[in-house]
Amino acid sequence: MAFNTPHQKRSFGHRKTRPMSEINVTPFVDVMLVLLIIFMVTAPLLTVGVEVDLPKTRSSVLQGEDEPLAVSIDAQGQVFIQDTMVELDGLIPRLDAITGRNPSVRIFMRADRTVSYGQVMQVMSQINRAGYRKVALLTKSDVSGKGHKKNKKKGGQE
Repeated sequence: MAFNTPHQKRSFGHRKTRPMSEINVTPFVDVMLVLLIIFMVTAPLLTVGVEVDLPKTRSSVLQGEDEPLAVSIDAQGQVFIQDTMVELDGLIPRLDAITGRNPSVRIFMRADRTVSYGQVMQVMSQINRAGYRKVALLTKSDVSGKGHKKNKKKGGQE
């Protein structure tokens, strides 16, 4: 060990004591575990803050490496970029300012299920006219398979 214990003989001035070369990592591990718990709790809260009730569909998950920009329409028809409300006339200037007029930015379009199709298409057409081509509509995944029922004709035929 790097320090004297009562069982070791002490040398008076003959030998210098060596500095302790062991690092106690227990406090470091404790702090890291606390930070891990904090980040695990707060990470789900960092999602887009606009509450929308997405329609359910059976579709595959979109794969992408870059962080998408979310444009949302809530149940009252208000338009949001991420969690900031914008007027429909100010949507494109705000998108241009955020993206730096980069048309290859991925934009996720989220709309409440009660919003009319016409209003969703109005927002999407503004985004499209501004030159943004990577626009995706988001829905909830219907994992139960109950989202689509087959229409049956009379006589039991499909």
